[in-house]
Amino acid sequence: MNSRLNSKFFKLSNILICIFVFVAVSCFSISNKGKTVIFDSSISEDATPKVLQRFLKVDKDNPISEVKFEKGIYHFYPDKGLEKFVYISNHCDLMVSTPFPINNFRNLTIDGQGSTFIFHGVMIPFLVEESENISIKNLTIDWEEPFHSEGLIVAHDDENKTFDMKISDEYPYEIRNGQIHFIKPYYEHSLGQSILYDPNREAIAFNTEAYTGITVKKRTTTRNGLKSIKYKYINDERAPEYKDIGLEDRVRVEQLKPGLVRIHNHKKKLPPVGMILTMKGEQGVNRVSPAFRVTHTNGFKGTNVNVHHAGGMGIIAENSADLILDNFNITPSNGRMVSTTADATHFVGCRGKVVLKNCTFNNQLDDATNVHGTYQKIVDILDHNKIGVRMMHHQQKGFVVAQPNDTIGFVRLDNSFFPYEKNTVKKIEYLNSRYQIITFNKDLPKDVESGDLIENLSGYPDLLVQNCKISNNRARGLLISNPVNTVIENNFFNTEMEAILIPVESGHWFESGNAANVVIRNNVFQDSQHGGYNRGVIRFVTDDDNENIAFRSIEIVNNTFNQFDNLILEIANTDGLKFINNTITNSGTFPQLYPENPAVRIKSSKNIVFENNTYSGKASKILETSNTDNRVVFK
Repeated sequence: MNSRLNSKFFKLSNILICIFVFVAVSCFSISNKGKTVIFDSSISEDATPKVLQRFLKVDKDNPISEVKFEKGIYHFYPDKGLEKFVYISNHCDLMVSTPFPINNFRNLTIDGQGSTFIFHGVMIPFLVEESENISIKNLTIDWEEPFHSEGLIVAHDDENKTFDMKISDEYPYEIRNGQIHFIKPYYEHSLGQSILYDPNREAIAFNTEAYTGITVKKRTTTRNGLKSIKYKYINDERAPEYKDIGLEDRVRVEQLKPGLVRIHNHKKKLPPVGMILTMKGEQGVNRVSPAFRVTHTNGFKGTNVNVHHAGGMGIIAENSADLILDNFNITPSNGRMVSTTADATHFVGCRGKVVLKNCTFNNQLDDATNVHGTYQKIVDILDHNKIGVRMMHHQQKGFVVAQPNDTIGFVRLDNSFFPYEKNTVKKIEYLNSRYQIITFNKDLPKDVESGDLIENLSGYPDLLVQNCKISNNRARGLLISNPVNTVIENNFFNTEMEAILIPVESGHWFESGNAANVVIRNNVFQDSQHGGYNRGVIRFVTDDDNENIAFRSIEIVNNTFNQFDNLILEIANTDGLKFINNTITNSGTFPQLYPENPAVRIKSSKNIVFENNTYSGKASKILETSNTDNRVVFK
């Protein structure tokens, strides 16, 4: 009897021990996941100090897995934010402030629970670096004072080449030496880059390129000794420190009465009365505050996020992987014409997958998205496996070219748009923001030369753009330089320039990548290219004038093009494009700007197929070809 009791006791003890161990392990696992931090509206007048303090306290003893905000309106000021100098691709390089320094975080969710975050001055709301699996959801971002300004055109004088502009109290200004400067708390900008909006359509004005940008500069006439200035190495004349050399002010601004100014000496057509001129300051110094900056991060998700404004892009992601934006929307607020002052979204050197789905990108002052790598120029051959390279555009400064063991392609565009040789990286020495030394695992190509370009072939993603609405913005819808895989489906486009631009760009921005395996299907294209440029709605183009193939394996299927003008499709340097089951009609929305154009223009291409398309547009000639197989027929 006692032995049986002892046996039962030991069995029960073992069970209790197992339960205890299980509970202990479970509790330990939960504690390792980190805490949920909740902020309430008591911090709303300036949430920066409290939010920042909690993020700075995070360590192994104070982990965070989730941050929640009680639904409300929270203001964030830069004065007590974390200050940091940052190099940001396609932006200015500067000291910024942030309340959310998300650096070396893992498995973090920030849930606004429907809150609105209003920022003030030069800030980056979310600075995400060297992290994994970051999710930000259910919040709205806006700025109290925008980084652009707006003025209503109320009169013009063709004889004296002047126009008058009414400026509301929302945009304080002063005039210095005949130049207007818009003053914000923490920031100011000149007239600078500008474009017209139509307030009735709340969209970029029809044919705006005939009127804008306002021609604020002209060439100087008085110079002495400038030709004697020599640079030993390559000089970037577009960089902020050089961009004003050889230029002086063209336009002159005078105040007629408070809130009413007159602009003299504009060179283009005078803007029509009733249009709104949007102004954001000079190029090279006017991209200072993206809403999200994500870099060297694996796994980022933005869900149910609205960005109403930013002094730059909605999100700029660099050297990151697996980024998903779902219901991530860029739209203006408070009656403003402009949302973000640059691209809605932008991805540089990203890999894995990039997904944009169920998004709305409206009224931004650049592309809805831009996906590309970077070209760097070889300036030194230092050893059998070592080169020195230069960042060619000033807005690439500080960019990380590659990680160890990434595959690098060597490119000589005079011969081919594709790499003539590949190698893998052993290490990179970052000597300064422009110059880097790359050591490879194998010897360099025998015929490598200074002046050749390199690109990181590991730094391109599988891209999906699905169920998005892109309209009312300046510039393109999608600008894609991606040689991996791209699917663009079930979207709506109504853009000032191309709806979809697929380029090889090597002479200005040095944005690398051609395109292959692109599927464009089931989209609606409505009156794109209404800004005034003579270009196609979908356009494949290179900036090198040769017949080399740059683009391969393209499918454009089951789309609807309802366009006011003729030119739908421009194809260049392409091998393998199928244009099937598409419908092309003329909308009649605007007068035709280029009635002489065909519907399709093809040059330096082969294996182009048209099947089962329906055309009821106005072009007298549907298909125009040059340096292309004469057997191509539109049908």
